[in-house]
Amino acid sequence: MPTPGTEERRFRFKRRTDARPSARFRRGVYLLPSLFTLGNMFCGYACVVFAMRGEFETAAPFIGVAVVLDMLDGRIARLTGSASAFGVEFDSLADVISFGMAPAILAFSWGLQPLGRLGWAAGFLFVSAAAMRLARFNIQTSQGGDRRYFVGMPSPAAAGVPAATVFAFPPGLHDYRAALPALAMVLVPALLMVSTIRFRSFKTFDLRARRPYTILFLFAVGVALIATHPRIVLAVVAYAYLASAFIGMAITRFKRRDGHPRQGEGHAHPPADTRTREGDRQYGPRDSAAR
Repeated sequence: MPTPGTEERRFRFKRRTDARPSARFRRGVYLLPSLFTLGNMFCGYACVVFAMRGEFETAAPFIGVAVVLDMLDGRIARLTGSASAFGVEFDSLADVISFGMAPAILAFSWGLQPLGRLGWAAGFLFVSAAAMRLARFNIQTSQGGDRRYFVGMPSPAAAGVPAATVFAFPPGLHDYRAALPALAMVLVPALLMVSTIRFRSFKTFDLRARRPYTILFLFAVGVALIATHPRIVLAVVAYAYLASAFIGMAITRFKRRDGHPRQGEGHAHPPADTRTREGDRQYGPRDSAAR
């Protein structure tokens, strides 16, 4: 005859306690933004394949297409309400391939190979910087922050520097001395990715808001320039965005310096007795404890 409490212990494992709720993994992914991310990753892979074959004129544009797809997948996920944690992680892994590994191999095959170990070491630094930049960006996004700026150069823009350079001069570099300046093409964007320099973000640009007709005309001019002189225009855009951070820093420092009062031009604040009278009129007489 079972003792009291035996049945309760026997079937205790069948009961679900509130202390340990079961977390079920949600199967399936949002297909539309994930397809854009998959296309982004394919472009990085294709760039690596064509770069290893020496077809630099074909390999470099794949990074540009990957940049466009990377811009679209996030916007489409937000517009359709299909953003998810899986999409964020999938996008980061795809970006490591397209904006880290692909431009490093492209730059090495194009101009860093004559440098030997120095060349592939510079390429590895670029890959490492891109991976750390993406990891830091995910942390900063989860903690919030100013959406108008990126802290450090974005990895798509950094990848655009070697891609635009290779696209502008596809024959490549085959001499040791000629390849030495190409180190700056890889190392400068790598250092900017892990820096704390702020770069302008265009995520706050509202495409649904009304704009002057001149803005649309400027877009048409940009499309026409890219269609007629793509090599020169894309290289100018890539290096102009790299230089924009330093120009912004110089303008900010100039404004701060110009905002300080000069000697002999008066007080930066009104006299103490004036401030006291103004405070008495606004808040009433101050007692000794407040002072």
